[in-house]
Amino acid sequence: MTTTPSQGIELPATRQLVDGEWSDGPIDLPTELENPNTGEVVARMKATSDEDVERVAAAAARVHDTSAWLNVPAEERAAILESVADALDAAAPRIAALEAFGSAAVIGTTGMLASVINGGSFRLAAGLLRQGRTMHKVDVELSQSDPKAQAEVHRLPWGPSLSLVPWNAPAPQGCHKIANSLAVGAPTILKPSEWAPYGTTVMAEVVSAALDAAGALKGTFQVVQGNSHVGGMLVKDKRIRAISLTGGLAAGRAIAAVCAEDFKAAQLELGGNNPVVVLDDADLDFAASGIVELLTQLNGQWCRALGRLIVQGNIYDDLMAKVMDRLAQITLGDSLSPESDMGPMVHSAHLAMLRGRIEEYVGQGGVAHASTPLPDLGGNFLAPTLITGVTSEAAQEEMFGPVATVHQVADDAEAVRVANGTPFGLEGYVFAGNEERGMAVARQVRAGGVKVNGSTMLSLNLMAPRPAWGLSGLGVEGTTETFDFFTNSRVVGVENFSAAGLKAVFG
Repeated sequence: MTTTPSQGIELPATRQLVDGEWSDGPIDLPTELENPNTGEVVARMKATSDEDVERVAAAAARVHDTSAWLNVPAEERAAILESVADALDAAAPRIAALEAFGSAAVIGTTGMLASVINGGSFRLAAGLLRQGRTMHKVDVELSQSDPKAQAEVHRLPWGPSLSLVPWNAPAPQGCHKIANSLAVGAPTILKPSEWAPYGTTVMAEVVSAALDAAGALKGTFQVVQGNSHVGGMLVKDKRIRAISLTGGLAAGRAIAAVCAEDFKAAQLELGGNNPVVVLDDADLDFAASGIVELLTQLNGQWCRALGRLIVQGNIYDDLMAKVMDRLAQITLGDSLSPESDMGPMVHSAHLAMLRGRIEEYVGQGGVAHASTPLPDLGGNFLAPTLITGVTSEAAQEEMFGPVATVHQVADDAEAVRVANGTPFGLEGYVFAGNEERGMAVARQVRAGGVKVNGSTMLSLNLMAPRPAWGLSGLGVEGTTETFDFFTNSRVVGVENFSAAGLKAVFG
């Protein structure tokens, strides 16, 4: 066995922040945490106690009831958020390394995300504050004699918020959520993933230190640790008024049901079984490279990864050959090594699930195709796999890994039908030589976002929304959309008009 870079990393304690005080999570859970690259057990899951969860909710409610954070002027809050961004930039290398260890995404990817998204999320939220997004004025014409009445539209936080982040790219997703929650003036609670707490916890320590330096009151930002029991306590707590989750369908359904009881705001991004359509006029070399990227970025463990490859029949053989050739050149290796193109699965249970899904499809008559060499590291490695010979009706569920089914279609219409053949609708991709034809197909795909001739993890536009259709989620994420999610509107103005006057004007 080879010694790997991940074996030399120093892991932080899984700490919690309760009403201004940092401490180690007091409860050991039975689940073991592994080094995904080697399979070695490195720690046990930690959890915040029920008593401390209650203290967190009470502190958040206290800050909200006193408006202590909300009353900080918007310009001052923006400056504080920008100081947080600067601190996150300085800590980016450390956070990126811990993210590469915990989530198993390769350091080249986590480094890019940490340097762009972590601090960038706080700068974008600060920019929205400086633009006056929390208050604007509208003019309303009433009559010729009293031509205009002006109303103020304020955006105010629903109340204390809870951000629940997944184990894939957890720190960047956490930054996006908490930056916007803090920006609007909400007391903010963060729960890192119990499977990959390291980078998110250090990110939270950086955020907390910057807020403390700016004089923010304790309880403005808090961190809990643990599994769904801890998250569930806060979701059910009537004092918590807005829940933002990136996670799985089962968790999303459970949260939606609880939020419905008290009409809490819920933002749920749940994933999808994403289609990649390759039309017969596509540049096959470009398409093959894009397919490999969509199968291997974040080790295939991301919500917008390739789930179903839909190929027009006359290019099928050539495209498959090109894809398998490129997959053979992928370097599977330690996620902390800059030489690795792709890392392992996040933990052994997830690897076992994916292997089971592959075996299930093979048992149904499918054929598994893989060409990427496995490293001699003993970790949770899985070669990217394409499965042919499975009907589109059988390929309904998201696998959340570097595994996708392949489906041949006769024409554009059948490609659209197969693409829309699942209850999910998060992301879609179309590869086409003629962009107008590609756009015509893309406009028919039922998904929150559809890219033509693209395969990056970036949004089509920084200011574009990131919606979800069907079982892929509820609500919309985005630069402005997440900012707005944590708020409700209040309209204030002087009417200077009576019901009698209204009757006189309109009869």
